[in-house]
Amino acid sequence: MIAILPESQGNILGIRASGKLTDSDYKDVLIPHLEKIIGEKGKARVLCQMGDDFHGWEGEAMWDDAKFGLAHRNDFEKFAVVGGTRWVKWGAKLGALFMKTDLRTFTEEQLSEAWEWINT
Repeated sequence: MIAILPESQGNILGIRASGKLTDSDYKDVLIPHLEKIIGEKGKARVLCQMGDDFHGWEGEAMWDDAKFGLAHRNDFEKFAVVGGTRWVKWGAKLGALFMKTDLRTFTEEQLSEAWEWINT
């Protein structure tokens, strides 16, 4: 499930990922929000919080993520990954190689620092 965080504003989108992400999480929630930000503001800043209850992606959701990321590889200014396992952080860093963005990873304890970074 993808939940939009209340701190989202302007070109900043904060999300919380939990459970196993699905095709509908991308097509019905994440992609419409990102398209709106990119359309109105040009570039998006994203903070993605992944707690202990995050269990990865279904195959179709993984494809949605890759497809959207590549199509919009120049449309992300900053991307913060908060929490998650080592493989999630490693995967985010690998994905960032294909995108023109400043990516940083933070622990759950560094959530306020991540928000400060994404806002500056």
